[in-house]
Amino acid sequence: MIATAVRAEANQETPQTRARYCTSENPFVFALPPVPARQFLAERDRAFDMATPTSTIALDASADLASPYPATTPTLLCRYLKIRAGEMLNTDFSASGEVFYAMHGSGRSGNGEDTISWGAGDVFCLPGGETTHRADSKDSLLFAVSNEPLLCFERLRASAHGAPAVKATHWPAAEIERHFEKVWARPRSEQTTGCSVMFSCEDFAPGYNTTPTINTAINTLAAGSDQKPHRHNGVAVTLAIQGEGIHSMIDGKRVDWSTGAAQITPATLLHSHHSRGTLRMRSFVIQDEGLHHYTRTPGFSFE
Repeated sequence: MIATAVRAEANQETPQTRARYCTSENPFVFALPPVPARQFLAERDRAFDMATPTSTIALDASADLASPYPATTPTLLCRYLKIRAGEMLNTDFSASGEVFYAMHGSGRSGNGEDTISWGAGDVFCLPGGETTHRADSKDSLLFAVSNEPLLCFERLRASAHGAPAVKATHWPAAEIERHFEKVWARPRSEQTTGCSVMFSCEDFAPGYNTTPTINTAINTLAAGSDQKPHRHNGVAVTLAIQGEGIHSMIDGKRVDWSTGAAQITPATLLHSHHSRGTLRMRSFVIQDEGLHHYTRTPGFSFE
């Protein structure tokens, strides 16, 4: 009886020893490091190196973010998936959804009962978990993004049971181009943020997210043109599909693009994009703006 009473008393005390009492005069001031504006050039070079074997190459900024788990931004983890000709790459990401842009090559990606045959310029998404990627007769490169850091923050793992939130969906390059013809023909107005095509599916209507928390798009800018300065509460990862003669201004600092490389635009910072080359700027843009749409806090403005 005495031992039982001691254990009960100890169990009652344990929750109290975990308690913190925060009485800051301004709780909006916190100690987490800011998200840096940066490029991932070394990772791009590894992905493009002919000698690099079939592998995943993470864009890991966890050291900058003081994150105990790999992360490109606080809620996103991006990777290059290098798949040599005729080879296979198995992945098992702890995510509730994965989005891919096919940079070059062709192949097939299978997850559960779904298989998508993709080629250069395609966008597709799959549920998280075990996925098999196979390249055809040429070396292939996929750019992948998932919400792994968001799940890690909550100490969660996507359920392997029941209906997934993200269903296999494919946006082929030819169909993307068909929609761009309408976008480029549309007159510009004071409210025009860019010439882009966003990728969503019927499950997320009336929103236009690719997954519940991630939205993606291909953004373009005509040669010699400028995208108006703007800001938003979602962080952006911008993959330069065609980046020659392109630069961004982020919080007053110039960042020159490098084709094939990804860069981070931190949330809330005023930024703009500028095309000074002879070709139309083209980029694959990933944002966690879907999270802000859900909480009704997109924070978009032109100033």
